[in-house]
Amino acid sequence: MHDRPLEGVRVLDLTNVLAGPYCTYHLALLGAEVIKIEIPGRGDLARRLGPDPELNRAALGASFLAQNAGKKSVELDLKQPPGREIFADLVTRADVLVENYRAGVLARIGFPWERLSDLNPGLIYCAISGFGQHGPMSQAPAYDQIIQGLSGMMSVTGTPETAPMRVGFPVADTVGGLSAALAVTAALAGRQRDGRGRFLDVSMLEASLSAMGWAVSNYLVSGVEPQPMGDQNATAAPSGTFTALDGPLNIAANRQEQFETLCRLVGREDVIADPRFAEREARKAHRAELNDLLNAALSKRPAAEWERELSAAGVPAARILTVAQAVAAEQVAQRGFFADLPFPAALDREDALRVSGNGVLFDGEPLVPVAGPPVLGEHNDELPELLKRWSLR
Repeated sequence: MHDRPLEGVRVLDLTNVLAGPYCTYHLALLGAEVIKIEIPGRGDLARRLGPDPELNRAALGASFLAQNAGKKSVELDLKQPPGREIFADLVTRADVLVENYRAGVLARIGFPWERLSDLNPGLIYCAISGFGQHGPMSQAPAYDQIIQGLSGMMSVTGTPETAPMRVGFPVADTVGGLSAALAVTAALAGRQRDGRGRFLDVSMLEASLSAMGWAVSNYLVSGVEPQPMGDQNATAAPSGTFTALDGPLNIAANRQEQFETLCRLVGREDVIADPRFAEREARKAHRAELNDLLNAALSKRPAAEWERELSAAGVPAARILTVAQAVAAEQVAQRGFFADLPFPAALDREDALRVSGNGVLFDGEPLVPVAGPPVLGEHNDELPELLKRWSLR
């Protein structure tokens, strides 16, 4: 793809593990030049995280490979004067600086916002942390699971018998990274108008609360505290997971016409006029009985058949896939969501490294990384040339 929207934008990436690297990965997909500043000899902790011991030993763990394609790696020790001097020089030439240290760490090693702004008045500085840069919890350590628990997310995940449960992927890290990427792009747009840099203080806790949508707003607006409902949708019935002949099936017949269509297609038109199910609130009150009736009918045919028939009739329905099935789906393949890249040469592997895009087509084209993930310090020798090429802002 030519002319990606962030081409020419220079990003210094001081991030580690997931929330921060996920943010800068999206900036790289959008065309930014991302320089990953890593601790000499150690690098991003994600380099040693993943299910493949061989990759972890090579400092190219699966977690790192997934979030760092298209970036460049430079080793700098910011605790030592020479490293800080080079970093300050980079800051004067950069557009964006992203870090996800604990609140105040960058300031304590000599780079508070005031100094960063003096070095480069147009700099967009994005600090991602668990709780934000101030407040009584700002210095507390925060991993994804901690944020999931504190946000209330775990309290509404699972059934009344199994909650609280952790969501099955690091959703708080992911949401924090997306919120940060959105804030950075908005700040860059604002700078086009007024020339000002910005200090962006991103709280993973607050981003997670924002992303929880109705679970939070129903309580704030109506005083209704959400409860764990497992695979059922609290807002409507029948809406949740049902049982087909060969496995689970999601159905979300949230509107009256969808409910009536569903009943007709499964051969239970008699249910439509039943006072227990005739209107929305009655169906919610008698959810278990309705689900039993529908499961008995749905269990006579395979899930894929129901998916095709119900979807064609306007009733939202789909099989519940494994991750392996989901990534192999034709829908995803046709849109070019995954990109096949070479593994770093240090691994001596001939198979392809498959990484995800961002789910957005620009003028009909998917955004994919321009290069594979870097080995630690791969671009150290390019630093002098980089400083020359990055003219002063």
